[in-house]
Amino acid sequence: MLLRGYGTAGPWGWLTLLLVACTAWASEITFELPDNAKQCFYEEIVRGTKCTLEFQVITGGHYDVDCRLEGPDGAVLYKEMKKQYDSFTFTASRNGTYKFCFSNEFSTFTHKTVYFDFQVGDDPPLFPRENRATALTQMESACVSIHEALKSVIDYQTHFRLREAQGRSRAEDLNTRVAYWSIGEAIILLVVSIGQVFLLKSFFSDKRTTTTRVAS
Repeated sequence: MLLRGYGTAGPWGWLTLLLVACTAWASEITFELPDNAKQCFYEEIVRGTKCTLEFQVITGGHYDVDCRLEGPDGAVLYKEMKKQYDSFTFTASRNGTYKFCFSNEFSTFTHKTVYFDFQVGDDPPLFPRENRATALTQMESACVSIHEALKSVIDYQTHFRLREAQGRSRAEDLNTRVAYWSIGEAIILLVVSIGQVFLLKSFFSDKRTTTTRVAS
C-alpha cells in the first residue's frame, strides 16, 4: 500500500510527509495534527477492492477530529465531525485516487495526535493452495489458524497501546491541572493570611489612636 499525504500543517506537514515516505509499506501511521491544520492522504485503489479506514485521536484537547473520505469523482463516502474514534468499511466502486482527510481547523490552540489504519484489500493467502480445490494438510490448517490468531493478537495489542497512550495523556493533563490548582490555592492562602494580619493591625491601630485622643 502506497500512501501519499498532503496538508496545510506548515512545518508539521513536512514532518508527516517524511513519516509517510519512510513507512509507505505500512498501513498504520501516527502523526501530529496542529491547531487550525488539515492533513490529507491519497491512495490508488482498484475497483471492487474492499477497504477499511480506522482512526483514533490519542492526545490533544477533547480528543476529537474531523474526518472526510472522498472517491475519485469527489463524492463523499464518509464524513464525521469532531469524532474521537471510528471505523468505516467500503468497497471501491471505481478505479482512481481516493482521498481521506483529518481536520483540526475548529481548534484554535490545541494540536492533536492522530492514529489511523487504512487497509486496502485482503491479505494474500498464507499458502498458495488455499485458493485451489485441493484440501490443506493438517499442518497447513494449523498454520493458517495460528496466523489468523496472531493477526488478532496484533490488532488487540495496537488498541491496548492506543488506550494506554490516551490514558497516560489524560493522567498527565490531570496532574498538570492539579499542580496549577494547588499553586493557585497556596497563593490565595498566602494573600488571605497577609490580608488578615494587616486587617488585625488596623483594628489595634485605630483603638490606640482613639484612646490617645480621649486622654488628651
